[in-house]
Amino acid sequence: MHWALMRVVQCTPGVIALVLLTAALAQAADPPSPAATSKPALPAALTAEQDHQRIMDVLHLASIAPGPNNPGNNDESKANPFPNLPDPLTLKNGQKVTTAQQWWQQRRPEILEDFERDIYGRTPKVTPKVTWEVTRTSNDSTTTTRQLAGHVDNSAYPLISLDIQLTLTTPTKTSGPVPVIMQLAGSTGGPGRGAGPPPGSWQQLALSRGWGYATLGTYSIQADNGAGLTAGIIGLVNKGQPRGLDDWGMLSAWAWGASRALDYFATDPAVDAKQVGIEGHSRWGKATVLAMALDQRFAIAYVSSSGAGGAHINRRNFGETIENLAATKEYYWFAGNFIQFAGHAGDMPVDGHELIALCAPRPVFVGGGRITGSANDAWADPQGMFMAAVGAGPVYKLLGKKDLGTAVFPPIETALIDGDVAFREHSQGHTDAPNWPTFFTFADRYLKGPARPATQPAVNVP
Repeated sequence: MHWALMRVVQCTPGVIALVLLTAALAQAADPPSPAATSKPALPAALTAEQDHQRIMDVLHLASIAPGPNNPGNNDESKANPFPNLPDPLTLKNGQKVTTAQQWWQQRRPEILEDFERDIYGRTPKVTPKVTWEVTRTSNDSTTTTRQLAGHVDNSAYPLISLDIQLTLTTPTKTSGPVPVIMQLAGSTGGPGRGAGPPPGSWQQLALSRGWGYATLGTYSIQADNGAGLTAGIIGLVNKGQPRGLDDWGMLSAWAWGASRALDYFATDPAVDAKQVGIEGHSRWGKATVLAMALDQRFAIAYVSSSGAGGAHINRRNFGETIENLAATKEYYWFAGNFIQFAGHAGDMPVDGHELIALCAPRPVFVGGGRITGSANDAWADPQGMFMAAVGAGPVYKLLGKKDLGTAVFPPIETALIDGDVAFREHSQGHTDAPNWPTFFTFADRYLKGPARPATQPAVNVP
């Protein structure tokens, strides 16, 4: 029986027979073993609604609490029904964590286990090999752009093929390998195909420092829909069959793809792979902070408007909530087990401040748009993201780094970038663009590239 099913049995003894029957049926539906047939079973064809109901049946949930309609609750006085957050520096046995050794050897593994089992799902310990190929190279007077395809080994299940899409642009006039900022996006379209980036863009801000930039096409790793879970990297690893309750969701799959891009950077002589930053906005912001937490090779992160399920206090009732995430439109971002917290956010064993804490001691910049006004970011809840950044502070301080420096939500456009956890709320709504200059000013403290030509000074915040 799958471990997750056994866990449900232990938690709900009144339905042991039903769970055992579910497990037996699932086992009976497994594809024949290689010894019984030479043809692999076709990928299961499930709609998001069917897969969501399948998970609810295994969890014995008749229904889930409905999420509020957009824009949800915007009343701060009602935002914190569960004010007591899990302490990132208290072990499950109640012992306080007082040393870095206790954090690394005891508490961090506990937190990571909770996130993987109940929130994001477990990234498989063994995943297919990715072989990178440069499919196109273009040059202009100052940069070289490479378009790459990461061919994922599908020999274990040839019915699913996968090529990860990545673009990388590096300056040509440099004396050595350069830092790179990689953005997670649906596709690799836009700047980075040989044409110079627009003035003032984040790509231009990177080049002005003598750094490179990259874009990872996450849709080439895993589709952004529940019907796609038996395809993509999740489907490939599961040989086209539905997930178990603690199997990885889409966000973990995207984070895995980000790590495979980092593998490539380590082989490219133009890139300083020890100085690679990662950025993402909205759902890609969720994947960004998760990738930073799971892979300690990433040097710095800009997490933009990640909101519920990201660098955010998920127990809050403000904007998007756990109930929204657990419904059919977004449940697949997470582990199957995640659904059980709809209507029970206070029962989550971990929260977003601990996800940021998993990134420590490396620098993390959390950004969002204003809460009020016609162009707002209330759905992503900037104050809830600020609270998560504050809550990660004790771990950063334990590891000899600086926290945010305040627990008071700052006035809009205030850049809190003196510590190793940073925050800024801008005034232009649900977009990452206004915070890019502040992020680069923050990143200048950590990333150091080769000397730049005198004609290309770094662009900073006015």
